[in-house]
Amino acid sequence: MIEKNIQKWHQLIKGDFPGGYDELLADDVIFYSPVVFTPQKGKDLAKLYLMAAGNTFGGDESNNEGELKDSSFHYTKEVLNGSQAILEFETQIDGKYINGVDIITFNDEGRISEFKVMIRPLQAVNIIHMQMQKMLEEFKNHE
Repeated sequence: MIEKNIQKWHQLIKGDFPGGYDELLADDVIFYSPVVFTPQKGKDLAKLYLMAAGNTFGGDESNNEGELKDSSFHYTKEVLNGSQAILEFETQIDGKYINGVDIITFNDEGRISEFKVMIRPLQAVNIIHMQMQKMLEEFKNHE
């Protein structure tokens, strides 16, 4: 089941799965951001953060749904085991190299129950923090 779920995640990131966040995220999902101290609980908050991350990583090429069309973002490694996936990624923002992992846990219904993002190096964390803050403000202003 994990392979099918991760395939859907990859489709979502590419923009080939409209409404994918609503289908993939559990109502009680917990999102762990690399730049926010407290876990973000619930589908609405997780969706907001994931869309902001997609727009941050995708730069000008992304759209308002957080899909990473034609950006430098790409997954480099994938480890799938049981209900968990660890996806390593690389990208560049403003010419700065960013490396990180998405740690994704699926529940028995095949929905994401936990999504944790870890990023390195420190310079990348600082860039992501500034960009995400800006993106989240823009999303909140459009509500």
